[in-house]
Amino acid sequence: MNKTAVVTGAGSGVGRATALKLGALGWRVALVGRRAETLHETLRLAGPAAASLRVVPTDIGNPDAVATMAAEVFGAFGSVEALINAAGTNAPQRALEVLSQADYDAMFAANLHGPYHCVQAFLPGMRARGSGTIVNVVSDAGKQASPKAGPGYVMTKFGLAGLTQAINAEERGRGIRAIALFPGDIDTPLLNKRPVVPDAAARAKMMQPEDIADCAIFCLQLPAHVIVEEMLIRPR
Repeated sequence: MNKTAVVTGAGSGVGRATALKLGALGWRVALVGRRAETLHETLRLAGPAAASLRVVPTDIGNPDAVATMAAEVFGAFGSVEALINAAGTNAPQRALEVLSQADYDAMFAANLHGPYHCVQAFLPGMRARGSGTIVNVVSDAGKQASPKAGPGYVMTKFGLAGLTQAINAEERGRGIRAIALFPGDIDTPLLNKRPVVPDAAARAKMMQPEDIADCAIFCLQLPAHVIVEEMLIRPR
């Protein structure tokens, strides 16, 4: 396998954990996210594997910025075998009666439009090579709506699940596979955007970012003829 990957949301949470694990396994990884400082912190945490990681600050909600990022990645790596869409956001004021247009738009930009732009940027190379794996970190909110998640987040996650299905429907004959991960509660910085931020006792019962990273890597390492189309992951 051509062990090159692009990981969005690589500055924290599941994206960071996945990038670090891939780097430790010898992959070359492009670290993509809006904030250069958090991406560089991921690079520092990688230790000796940092030499195989590349920081590419990008607002994935901007298609022109994604095109620029993809050109830099292709220039550095030549091709990309795996895309892990782990970026995502929510807002404290998330219920229908209080959700602002700005927060709604920001959720769609990060959670749905961004993954779509990244998929469109890297799919042509995967088609040309006849192989590629796309892992979309969705959420169990993409299975069932709840007041905890809020409507904007739920809508984007249902959309991301649909994008995953569409990739498999259209691209599986070209050697490309897509996986939708549906995790429940994870102890990540995104929790700080909840209307009521969970305390340490609540967080201790949740999954860790590394748990979801392990699931993503499991799917990546399966034989090319195998697709785990959906994986639902929850704390015990």
